[in-house]
Amino acid sequence: MGHQVIIFDFSAIRGMWEIRVKKHKEQQKKEQERLTKSSLEKIKQEWDIMLDCRRKGIPQAVYLKNGFIETNNILDKIEQNSLLFKKIALLNETEKERNRFIFQLSGENWTEFPDSLKEQTHLKEWHVNNTKIATIPAYIALFQELRILQLSSNQITDLPVEIGCLKNLKELNVSFNHLKTVPPELGNCENLEKVDLSGNLELIELPFELSNLKQVTYVDVSANKFPSIPICVLRMSSLQWLDISSNNLKDLPQDIDRLEELQTLLLQKNKLTYLPQSLVNLPKLSLLVVSGDDLVQMPTAICDSTTGLKFISLKDNPLETTSFQETEEITESDHDRELFEKEFMKAYITDLRERGDLPMLAG
Repeated sequence: MGHQVIIFDFSAIRGMWEIRVKKHKEQQKKEQERLTKSSLEKIKQEWDIMLDCRRKGIPQAVYLKNGFIETNNILDKIEQNSLLFKKIALLNETEKERNRFIFQLSGENWTEFPDSLKEQTHLKEWHVNNTKIATIPAYIALFQELRILQLSSNQITDLPVEIGCLKNLKELNVSFNHLKTVPPELGNCENLEKVDLSGNLELIELPFELSNLKQVTYVDVSANKFPSIPICVLRMSSLQWLDISSNNLKDLPQDIDRLEELQTLLLQKNKLTYLPQSLVNLPKLSLLVVSGDDLVQMPTAICDSTTGLKFISLKDNPLETTSFQETEEITESDHDRELFEKEFMKAYITDLRERGDLPMLAG
């Protein structure tokens, strides 16, 4: 018996399998459609959404409505809220990182700085307020990254000479302490932009070395005993704001017009009887405040409406007629009174600025 040879028609076989594959795909499609419409698939979808929300830390209020998962556009909402939470998390991380560089201390129970402070030389800001601390430690020189030194309303009697080592310092606030002098070394802080020495009550002069502070735009020496504007202040070529109110000024220097960038000059509560003509030569001066009770002479150009200057003459000075002083039961300290008056004047000027046009008050 010989070999039997079977010859297949491969085209017929291929056609048969193509038909079978097509039927299988149609069956799969129908099954997928059935599952999509079934309750089980919807439950699975909702469960997947719930798990995804939980993983991303999204609160239930975002994806639940009346106890049911709101599937319509839920993925878009998840994405939007995910971006929102990422942004919040980033802001929190940024704030947390910033706080690592800030030292804060407050409360009358503090009489000196904690020993642990000297180990934190990476700090960029000190905020020490309302304590009974009287001395700033010499190791402050180690804080080369310090940008802001805010030490208001303490018992500080002097600034250490080591403060001159703070080359990156931009803001110094030692207001409402008990300073009687300022060290010449402060003039070495060449990047200073803001200096607040107000409310120390006993300051009568500033060292000439502060003339080196060419970046200073803001100086507040109010509530002290300056008989005249310090020479060093007149040398601060970038100065824009000068508050020397509540001092013992009897006159102003004729060369005050060298402060070419000066925009605001607060002179109220002094003993001025006249204002020099040189004030008119200050090209950027836009706000001048004085107590007008003792003034007998002033340049007529100051009151000229064609200039950009807004002149406020406090004739009936509100700072001297408030109930704060009239209440006999209140026995406030000089510091408290000056602080109140300072805040009052600040709010007064802010209110006028917000109106958009500062009126000339005279009477």
